[in-house]
Amino acid sequence: MRHKARGSVREGSTRVLLCCGVLTMIDSAPLRVGIAGLGTVGASVIRLLERQAQALKGRAGRPIVVAGVCAREKGKDRGVMLDSLAWFDDPVELAKSGEIDLFVELIGGDEGPARAAVETALSHSKSVVTANKALLAKHGLALARLAEAHHVALAFEASVAGGIPIVKTLREGLAGNQIERVYGILNGTCNYILSNMETARRPFADCLAEAQKLGYAEADPTFDIGGFDTAHKLAILASLAFGTQVDPAAISIEGIEQITLADLEAADELGYRIKLLGVAQRTASGVEQRVHPTMVAKSSAIAQVMGVVNAVTIDADAVHELTLVGPGAGGGATASAVVADIADIAKGIRSAPFGLPSDMLTPAPRAPMQMHEGGYYIRLTVADRPGVMAAIATQMGKREISLESIVQRSRPGKKAAGVATVILLTYATTEHTVREALAAIQADGIVSETPQVIRIERE
Repeated sequence: MRHKARGSVREGSTRVLLCCGVLTMIDSAPLRVGIAGLGTVGASVIRLLERQAQALKGRAGRPIVVAGVCAREKGKDRGVMLDSLAWFDDPVELAKSGEIDLFVELIGGDEGPARAAVETALSHSKSVVTANKALLAKHGLALARLAEAHHVALAFEASVAGGIPIVKTLREGLAGNQIERVYGILNGTCNYILSNMETARRPFADCLAEAQKLGYAEADPTFDIGGFDTAHKLAILASLAFGTQVDPAAISIEGIEQITLADLEAADELGYRIKLLGVAQRTASGVEQRVHPTMVAKSSAIAQVMGVVNAVTIDADAVHELTLVGPGAGGGATASAVVADIADIAKGIRSAPFGLPSDMLTPAPRAPMQMHEGGYYIRLTVADRPGVMAAIATQMGKREISLESIVQRSRPGKKAAGVATVILLTYATTEHTVREALAAIQADGIVSETPQVIRIERE
């Protein structure tokens, strides 16, 4: 039901609206934005603010203008007009400038200029919008406390999953839900590589090289393929979902470097796909946070997400399962999230950064990875001789690990060497029990390569 304002008072640049007996202060003066970092995202933010200027003015109730910028090279052609904007060589100077009301940090990095500039802006009572997941993962709690102390906003929709509004969904949209689990594909580089390996039947190294050629992966791809980028994003989501302090050290991390075509082909035959997932889950022993390659059923929504696309699934008590899918990177998608935060601040919206006041965020009770319970895919390279299968089954049986399936196949080109591949699929068991059984199997001397273990995420 729509209610009309019953009256209004204008004082200077501020309107005071009386709506349903509630006074709302709306500042109608332009919101002056300072942007530090004019790479692909920064330039896209300027273009989007210019293109949507009238629509944003209507939605926010005031104009939004870029008043100052900062970057390393002033003369570089970025495809946007900067002549009318105040130029700053130092992001810290921009952050404390009286020419801006809101500071947008798009520099990157968890220390150095990015951290110094954000802390300066907040200390000078200026709201901050950032896309910097590394900064938030390492210093999020301290920055949230600083923002609250100065009664300003710290907004970071663009820090996780690009254009997907996952931060607002967890913080505001699902405020009435108890979240049980949040998990997803949070790194487009890894998803592209795994998708390409599966569809083109090409090895990991070839698909990584192609991702680098296309600009999806950095020259040094460790941060992406090692799972660290996903871990930073998961730390933020876990805080929002469970009301815990941001703690990337609580996350168990594995990358995708050891995934082979044999694993993808076996997954396909078994009705699964392999994805690098970040998973945060409420358990009896604490909040379990993990990043690792995961087998997901082909029938699941998240299994359909291919290429550089991101997806996040939320399991909650009222809405049950909710999956959000969209572009996880790129100038346009990330700029969309940045501008959404700018518009909220222009409207006067100021939420607690992580959903709860910082003094209500609790230390994350870490659930040890050894306690993780679920199904497992295990690939063993073994000697192709009688008794091997019985020896494997014996070690599994001693630890009460129930096997859903066990398949032995000869390795192409290695039959003469007497080598075979054994693939096990277990029912629910613990990480500790699986690792103990594999150690015993290796001690028996029947395994010639390090076992491959991939967890199975059930719907």
